[in-house]
Amino acid sequence: MTGIPEALERLRSALAGVVGFDEPARWSDDDLLAVTAAVEAVGRVVDAQRAAIAGEVAERSRVELGDQRLSTRRGCRSASELVERVTQVSGVEARRRITLGSASRARVSFTGEPLEAEFPGVAAALAAGELGADAAGTIVRELDRSRRVADPVTFAAAEHELVAAATGTGEAATVRCTADELRIQAQAWAVFLDQDGTEPDDERAMRRRGIRLGRARDGLIAVRGELMPEVAAKLTRLFDAHLSPRSGTGFMTDEEVAHFAASGEQRSSDQQRHDVFAAIVDTAARSGEHPTIGGAAPTVLVSVRAADLHAGRGAGHADGVGLPISMRAVRHLICTGGTQRVVLDDQGKIVELGAQERCFTPAQRRAITVRDGGCLIPGCSVPASWCEIHHVIPDADGGPTHPDNGVLVCWFHHRTIDTSGWGIRMIRGAPQIRAPRWLDPGGAWRPATKSPTRLADQLERRRSDPAA
Repeated sequence: MTGIPEALERLRSALAGVVGFDEPARWSDDDLLAVTAAVEAVGRVVDAQRAAIAGEVAERSRVELGDQRLSTRRGCRSASELVERVTQVSGVEARRRITLGSASRARVSFTGEPLEAEFPGVAAALAAGELGADAAGTIVRELDRSRRVADPVTFAAAEHELVAAATGTGEAATVRCTADELRIQAQAWAVFLDQDGTEPDDERAMRRRGIRLGRARDGLIAVRGELMPEVAAKLTRLFDAHLSPRSGTGFMTDEEVAHFAASGEQRSSDQQRHDVFAAIVDTAARSGEHPTIGGAAPTVLVSVRAADLHAGRGAGHADGVGLPISMRAVRHLICTGGTQRVVLDDQGKIVELGAQERCFTPAQRRAITVRDGGCLIPGCSVPASWCEIHHVIPDADGGPTHPDNGVLVCWFHHRTIDTSGWGIRMIRGAPQIRAPRWLDPGGAWRPATKSPTRLADQLERRRSDPAA
């Protein structure tokens, strides 16, 4: 051993003593940014060594070495696992380091002749501490496929230009590109280098596209699959439109906005995307633009024993899914889609078939949409067309299927209306909202709407009567 571990330990201790962890809070703005850049420069040197070492670990763990692989001799299944064990980084980070290190290390041909690295420009900039792992990885990742088919001279020029952009040494860019800016440039170069590459990719993608529903586990159904890029882009835009931060609710006074400034959102991003997707599915099902089943719009049938429904216990069963659904989900579906009573005798024969009940008509939905304008819960951005209609007074308690008893709420707030703490009531046919106690300890009821016309009416009344 050459004493490198000991030297690095001394360097680590020295660096740890240079800056205290809490010290940046006392710096000026200029000092803060100057030290940020200096620390990043040190980090680039460390990144280069991390990549080089991971690449060497991968080289000594090649499959063709069999039982003599370094990873095997250390009891690991792969070079990536070995790097994970030694460094405690994630599998993603270990693989990223190996990919970068393998692409930037010198090679040896089958005949023993030395070969330059697959990305010599990246390797040189890494070794000099001028290129960080993030930028280097972006170049390697975006250009690697083109490397196999591109003209070598043109490919070398592309690599040179991208390294120059990342290090701020190019004629056209005296300031370092961020990794995101570099990714855009690298993708443009990749298309230029392999102008036939997009079509074969598209053909492969068309063959691989698909969505699969997995087996039920822990009360959930797994969804797996791959989307075409343009489909993913559309879905991403829908998610972005409804998950972006929103300020204000648009229908309250300044004092009321202060009470509702925090919407109380507690869902993770994944959970919010699930709920947006649920709204998309519901909207498509009732749009009337999809094939019918048995002459009716695609409708999920849920069976439940009347005694269980009345008692609030047990489970329901949805056709097409083997997993039982909770009584809360059953009540949610009943509130949204109505009920039909089916009576069976002891032998299983249908002896009574009641009429469908509690379904809001299209005309009623249009009227409620004009009045409410969208999900009534403050802070929720789901539009009216994606909302469900909630019976404020349940049918079991004598609530009618009438606009005076129906309000617009999104899938999530409808599903959790009994447990979230939000209150909804109707006063002379107009909805009012009360926030949960933890959000508004006063528990005041407030008029609720997101309808542009009703908001305009409210503003007009305030102008004409400031005391109102």
